[in-house]
Amino acid sequence: MDIAVYGHYGYALLMFPTAANDFLEYEKFQLIDSISGFINDGKLKAYCVNSINGESWLNYKMYPQDKAVRHLQYNHYIVYEVIPFIIDDCKGKIPIITCGASLGAYHAANTFFRNPELFSGFIAMSGSYDLKAYAHKYFDDNIYFNSPVDYLPNLNDKKILKKMYNKNIIIASGRGENEDASTSEQLSEILQSKNIQHWLDLWGDDMVHDWPTWKKMLPYFLSKISPWEI
Repeated sequence: MDIAVYGHYGYALLMFPTAANDFLEYEKFQLIDSISGFINDGKLKAYCVNSINGESWLNYKMYPQDKAVRHLQYNHYIVYEVIPFIIDDCKGKIPIITCGASLGAYHAANTFFRNPELFSGFIAMSGSYDLKAYAHKYFDDNIYFNSPVDYLPNLNDKKILKKMYNKNIIIASGRGENEDASTSEQLSEILQSKNIQHWLDLWGDDMVHDWPTWKKMLPYFLSKISPWEI
C-alpha cells in the first residue's frame, strides 16, 4: 500500500482516490497542482493513499459480504497504519482533514464519522454516502456501520456526537452532468438533525462530475478552513 506525500509542513490532508484509482491519481489529474500554493507555503502536507475499491465494492465477482469484510480491513489500515505514519512523518500529532472526490468523498466522510476523535474534519466533493448502492441489496452489520446515511440517524451517543462538533465538515457537489446533489443534501439533513455543524455547498449546473469541478472546489475550500483553531 503506497502513499504519496506532498509538502514539508502544516496540517495533514488525507486524500482518498476516486473509484478504482490509485495513490498517484490526484497528481496525474493535476489536483495536487491546484493546491500547490497551500503545499509550497507550508500550510498543509497532502497524503494520498491507495484504494482497494477494486478488491471490494467495485469488484463485481465478489460476494457482497466479502466486499464488506475487505472494506473493514481497509478501515483498519487507515486507522492503525496510515494515521500513525502521518503522526510519525510530522514528528507529532497535527490536525488531519480527510478529503476525496466521488467514491473518495464517501471514504473521507465515513472515515471521519467512524473515528471523529482522530480528525479535524473532512472535505467531501461529489460523493454518495449510501453504501447499499454497492451491495446489490445485500445488507448486514458491516454494511450498516459503513453506510453513513444508515448509521448516523441512529447515532445518539452524546459523547461520540460531541467529537463531531466544531469540526471542518464540508459537503460539496455540483449540479451538472453526472452529479447528484441530492446525496449531499441527504447527508446534510442528517447532520442538521444531530446539530452537527457543517457546510453544505452546492455549485451550479456548469459543475460536472469531473476533474475541472474538483480542481476549482478544493482550493476554494482549503482557503476557508483553519484546522489549527479547533
